[in-house]
Amino acid sequence: MTASSPAILPISNPQTTSAAESQSPVPTTALRAFINHVIETLYSGLSQRRRWSELADRSGFSKPESVSDASTRVKKNYAYFHVNYLIVVAAVVGFSLLTNPFSLIILIGLLAAWLFLYLFRPSDPPLVVLGRTISKREILGVLIVCSIVVMFLTSVGSILISALLGGIAIVCVHGAFRTPEDLFLDEQESGASTGFSPFLSESRHT
Repeated sequence: MTASSPAILPISNPQTTSAAESQSPVPTTALRAFINHVIETLYSGLSQRRRWSELADRSGFSKPESVSDASTRVKKNYAYFHVNYLIVVAAVVGFSLLTNPFSLIILIGLLAAWLFLYLFRPSDPPLVVLGRTISKREILGVLIVCSIVVMFLTSVGSILISALLGGIAIVCVHGAFRTPEDLFLDEQESGASTGFSPFLSESRHT
C-alpha cells in the first residue's frame, strides 16, 4: 500500500500580487473616493432645496413693474431657490440628452475617456498603442481635441447649449414673476449663503 503524497496548497506570491495591483489600469481607491465625494456633495446640496410647493405657489406670482424690478426679483429668488433652480436646469439638460440617445452615448464615452485614460490612470505602466508608448501629455492633447470636436462639430454641443439656455430661461421667467417675500430679505440679512457657495462650503468640509 503506497503512501499518499501530501496535498500541496497553492501559495500566492505577495510580490506578484502587489505588482498586479499596482499595474491596475484604474486606482480603485482614488475612483471610489471621487465617487463618494460627488455623492456627499450632491446629498448635502440637495438637502438645502426648498419645498417645491413653495416654488409653485400660485398666490406668489405677479407681473413685475419694470425691468429693474424683474432683475431684482430674479436675484432674490435665486438667492432663496438656488438649489431648486439648479435641479430644474439639470432636469432640462438630462431630458434633452435622453431624447437624443446618440448624443448621450457620445457624451458618456467622452467622460469615460477622461476618467479612465487621464484622471485616474496611473503613469505606470504607460499606455502603448500599436507598439508606441503614449505619454500622459499626448493623452491630454488627444482628449482636448476630441472634446472640442464633440462639442463644436457634432450635435452634442448644440444640444447642451440649447438645453442650458432653455433651463436658464425657465429660471429667469420664474424668478421675474415670483414675488419675493420678507423671508428672502430676512435670510439675506442673516448672512445666508447664496449661489454656488453652499456647494463650495460643503465640499471644503468634506
